[in-house]
Amino acid sequence: MFLSPNILGVLFALTSAFIWGSGDFTGGYAARSRSQFHVLVLSALSGLLVLIVAAILWREAFPSMPSIFWAVLGGAAGALGLAAFYRALSMGHNATIAPTTAVISAAMPVIFGAFTQGLPSPTQLLGFGLAFAGIWLVSRTSTAGGGVSRQGLLLACLAGVGFGGFFIFLGQVELGKILTPLIITRSVTLGIGLLLVKFNHLPLPSLASNRLALLAGVLDAGGNLFFILSKQFTRLDIAAVISSLYPVSTVLLAYLILKEKVTHGQWIGVLVCLAAIGLITN
Repeated sequence: MFLSPNILGVLFALTSAFIWGSGDFTGGYAARSRSQFHVLVLSALSGLLVLIVAAILWREAFPSMPSIFWAVLGGAAGALGLAAFYRALSMGHNATIAPTTAVISAAMPVIFGAFTQGLPSPTQLLGFGLAFAGIWLVSRTSTAGGGVSRQGLLLACLAGVGFGGFFIFLGQVELGKILTPLIITRSVTLGIGLLLVKFNHLPLPSLASNRLALLAGVLDAGGNLFFILSKQFTRLDIAAVISSLYPVSTVLLAYLILKEKVTHGQWIGVLVCLAAIGLITN
């Protein structure tokens, strides 16, 4: 039996969430020992190389000029989001920073979609609400070393705006184009990262200086790829909200690797997110 387009879009978005969560955890950990701008450059470079190879093998043509314009804007927004996000994660409190960013980045496409595509069904709206609540529970009940600093919270909000802009801008790219728009966004991200390195009077990072950053870039590119695939089959707000559940995997990785405590409230948040997915797929 064939899956409906909406279900297929949700599955792609779930894959994006898992990969993004893994990439964000890796990038944040990489930024603990290196400048976030170095991490941004290395991750943008590794992701770009992977996308170029995939596009050559797939033989995908470049998109139209309007799609290139949206891809450029998406790359700029993504660079802003990644730089702020990696810096925030490097300050600790992964289980607070990541969900805060996710709530903001998911809310922006929902508001945008309400104006451009109309409201989704009441059941899906309820699912959106549960998704936000689940992410909030995962965030609020974190007890990893006290409360997050004001600077960390501001960076998380800035990252959310950047990622929300990325969702919206990439959502405007023409259907059928997957890899080449991401090459454009990644090239812009790399260029902005290099400018930030120069502006902050930092040396260019060597490829061997931070292998975790390179891995983070590959994972982030993979998450982007599955988000674009999701957007091909479902509404922008649905793809964005489901993809924004990536803090679940970030928190679980922090629990398994860094031994950060996951409270009962956070587990409840995970269950609420699962319930949200069920409602959104209806």
